[in-house]
Formats: sequence, C-alpha cells, structure tokens
Amino acid sequence: MDRIIDIVLPAIPQTLVMVIASTIIALAIGIPLGIILTTTRPGGLTESTKIYSALDGIINILRSFPFVILMIVVFPLSRLIVGKSYGTAAMIIPLSLSAAPFVARLMEGYFIQVDQGVIEAAKSMGSTKGEIIFKVLIPEAMPMIVAGITMTIINVIGYSAMAGVMGGGGLGDIANRYGYQRNEPLILWAAVIVIIILVQIVQFIGNKIADKIDKR
Repeated sequence: MDRIIDIVLPAIPQTLVMVIASTIIALAIGIPLGIILTTTRPGGLTESTKIYSALDGIINILRSFPFVILMIVVFPLSRLIVGKSYGTAAMIIPLSLSAAPFVARLMEGYFIQVDQGVIEAAKSMGSTKGEIIFKVLIPEAMPMIVAGITMTIINVIGYSAMAGVMGGGGLGDIANRYGYQRNEPLILWAAVIVIIILVQIVQFIGNKIADKIDKR
C-alpha cells in the first residue's frame, strides 16, 4: 500500500495542473467564441453570415480531430511555446485546443436557449448590445454555463489521462507505465479510482453550484 501511495500520489498534482490550466485557457477562448457565434448567427444581435460561417467551420474542423491525433499535430506548437513536446506543461496546449471548440459549441447552445422575450424586453428598454450580452444573456444562461464548465472539466480529466500516456505525466502515465507496461494491476486500479473520485468531486460541486444559482 505504501508503494502504491508513493507512486500514485505525486501524479495527482500533475493531473490537476493539466486539468485546471487547460480548462481556464479553454474557457477564456471558448466562452467569447460562444458569444460571437450566438450574436452573429442568423437572427442574432449582430448578425453576420460571413463571421458565423467562418467560425462555425473552424470549430467543426477542430472538433473533428481525435485527441490523440490533435496532440501529435500540436506537438510543434507545444515545443515552440514551452520548449518541449512532452511533460505536463507541454500537454496543456493540445488539451486547451481540444477543449476550447467544445466549450464554444456548448456556450452557443446554452445562449440560444435564453428566452427571446427577455432579450426583446431589454432591447425595448434601450439596452445596448453589450448590456444585453453581459446583463441579460450571460446571467440568464449562468446555470447552464456552470453545467457546461463541469462537463468540460470532466472531459479534460479524461483527455489528461490520454495525454499522460503520450508523455504528459500524471495519472494516465502511472496507469500506463505501471499498470500496463509492468503489469501491476493494483497501481492501475489505484490510478483509475483516483480519476473516478476526481470526476465525482467535480460533478458534485458543479451540480451544487448550478442548483444554487438556478432561480427558475
């Protein structure tokens, strides 16, 4: 048991660093993209077929990449930014690029579900487009946004395990090196259990926050 703890425990912070950093970057990219998609789509606040079609196509292409292939394609970018294509820091780049279009598409779906009557009421009161976005659209969609963030974190946790196998460290690396390559099933299952626990914690916290801010 001590050996399992000594091997698995140091991998947890590596996984958390990958997940937290990648999620923050993905949200910083994905939420604004989701807003742009929503406002430029047909019937949106600032309708623009060209902008919407371009972004829609780019996001669809990025979402079509299997994560393992995306990692390989992005390795040169990781090497350019962090100086190497392996390790925890390097894997943050492909993880972020994989999660960002997922976030953008989620946010677009959430924003278009906002009651159009509320938006029209804001327009009739003379609200600017910026005020409608930040004081109506985002607050009204906030419970769904929290659910989307929760889903994103859970997806990134799963991707981080694959990144670990490709040299990113963390729990995925431990499961691969010890559980598979060295045939030590106890360490494999210990890593799996920790990942399951992380997912359950994230889901529990996300549900609680979403329920608390949902005023419907």
